[in-house]
Amino acid sequence: MGMFFRPLLWRKRLSETTWYSVWAFCILTLAGILIGALTLYLSAHSMPELLPEQLMEAYLGYGQLLVLNLLPSVLCIWFFYFLVGRGWLSYLFTAIPVVGCALINYYKIQLRGDPFLAVDLGLVSEAGGITGNYTLVITREMELVFLWLLLGFLVVLRLTPGKMNRSLERIFVLLSSGVLFGVALLSLYCNAPLYEKNTPQEPWLNTWSETEVFLAHGFSYSFLYSIQDMLPTPPKGYDPKVAEMALARYEEQPLSESEKVNVVGIMLEAFCDLTDFPALAQQEGVQSVYELWHMLEEQSVSGNLLTNIFAGGTVDSEWCFLTGYSQYETFRKPTDSYVWYFNRQGYYTRGGHPGFGWFYNRENINDYLGFQEYWFTENHYGTLVDPVVAQWNSDTILVDEIVKDLKAHSRKGPVFSFSVSYQNHGPYESEYTSGTYYINPDTVPFTEETCHIFNNYLHGIEGTISAMQSLVNQLEEMQEPVVLVLFGDHKPWGGNGNSAYTDIGVDFDLSTIEGFYDYFSTPYLIWANTAAKEQLQQPFVGEGGDFSPCFLMNELFEQCGWTGGSSFLQLSEEMRQITPLVHEQEIYFDRFGRLTRELSGERLDSLNEYLYIQYYRQHKVEPEA
Repeated sequence: MGMFFRPLLWRKRLSETTWYSVWAFCILTLAGILIGALTLYLSAHSMPELLPEQLMEAYLGYGQLLVLNLLPSVLCIWFFYFLVGRGWLSYLFTAIPVVGCALINYYKIQLRGDPFLAVDLGLVSEAGGITGNYTLVITREMELVFLWLLLGFLVVLRLTPGKMNRSLERIFVLLSSGVLFGVALLSLYCNAPLYEKNTPQEPWLNTWSETEVFLAHGFSYSFLYSIQDMLPTPPKGYDPKVAEMALARYEEQPLSESEKVNVVGIMLEAFCDLTDFPALAQQEGVQSVYELWHMLEEQSVSGNLLTNIFAGGTVDSEWCFLTGYSQYETFRKPTDSYVWYFNRQGYYTRGGHPGFGWFYNRENINDYLGFQEYWFTENHYGTLVDPVVAQWNSDTILVDEIVKDLKAHSRKGPVFSFSVSYQNHGPYESEYTSGTYYINPDTVPFTEETCHIFNNYLHGIEGTISAMQSLVNQLEEMQEPVVLVLFGDHKPWGGNGNSAYTDIGVDFDLSTIEGFYDYFSTPYLIWANTAAKEQLQQPFVGEGGDFSPCFLMNELFEQCGWTGGSSFLQLSEEMRQITPLVHEQEIYFDRFGRLTRELSGERLDSLNEYLYIQYYRQHKVEPEA
């Protein structure tokens, strides 16, 4: 009898095992869908300028868009289930990183206006220092997300009890799910034509806004699509031989002894001219802050930088100026730059930043770009100013150190000095004004929060302008010739969701010239002391024009009367004549100075050549000392 019932018992166990597998499959699949849906919910509520209802309607109305956002969470939860064998653990291993990244994206857009990309994972060490300065408000959306996550966890914990036994089948499915995810990543998520095809064609979507396009695709899809940017990605049609031959057409031109003057560059943290906004230009307190700056502009060559960034990502403007690249990838080795060119001309290249050297890995990257010496908190400024205090009050110290160092080294030979300020780093207190009331909440139609943000920002800016005027006075007294380059890296933070900008009537419509300038422009000026003007026989006054940060060095050479320069600078100058705007978001100026996303004919050929050589120079050219 025992032998008779044994097959029946085996079939019963098989039936139970099969039923359990189907049950677990359904529960975990639904849990994965829930996690993916929560990332879409966060995406839809990330940007105040976009209505959540419109975004959710787009997610649900475009079938592929919905699947591409839900699939990653489903595949992840299956993968971890077959890896650890427990449903509740696989849920946590999926929900924490996936929803966690979506939350980071939510807050990053709220605070800085730009999305969380895969390449940002390389800045994990900097994240604590950045977010520690901001107030992360727990919103209603956050509460709902946490509630649904908790409910999902309880359901999985209750309905997928027990532990899956190890078996060859489990290992096979584990490997299969991993392979499936890899195939999906390469064929679906890193597929530019598919990404473009799935861009919602809606009237409310501003395709000129990188952030809006990112959100319109949903977080999971857009984040995975950005993974390809973590790897070296040559421009379309790139051929290293073509780039090498094109660069060889230009022969590096050295500077003569009579042309060599000291160059001092300072990138000013979050520096912009708030009088560019009509609502603030009417405020006498705001006008008074910039009075000295405007006087300094009249004594200089001045214009606007059209940066790639807004309210953060400061090194972009910094590295574009130092390298001439309109876009770049992570610097991991010595890379040809304008700093190396100055080295070859016999300059002593140095600089400073009253912040930590590990931030943005500047301590290594500055070496790669050719600086012979660079001071940070760790090796110099830490004894002069606390790095926390430096965010609010350090420009006077920075100026004093620049002048002392310049005087010590310029007697021995020409100096190229480039420093990055730290004063005025956001965010700015929004609950009270700590100093002067440049904008009185009782006399303006703005909220108190807006007034506090701009008042606290202006307090620091007033100190910065005063320090720069002091620098100019000290350089003018020097007998050695000095040319000074000052520029802002990006617009300042203006409240969560850019609330302060919205309150003063600023419309960041990037498809219009006004909106583009409001979002991306910062001032620059090139000033020279009397000794430099006499030696170079150049006036150093007037309009310098508006252009991308990658062309600022070109303008310096032009104002100094230097012809030639490095091979790349000569090519770059030809590109500037075609379009002085080469934006990271593939935005250019057409022949009439209008914004365009497309160049054609010879203009397009020149752009492609510029991009090819730019990529070749970073990856193939070994800089010469």
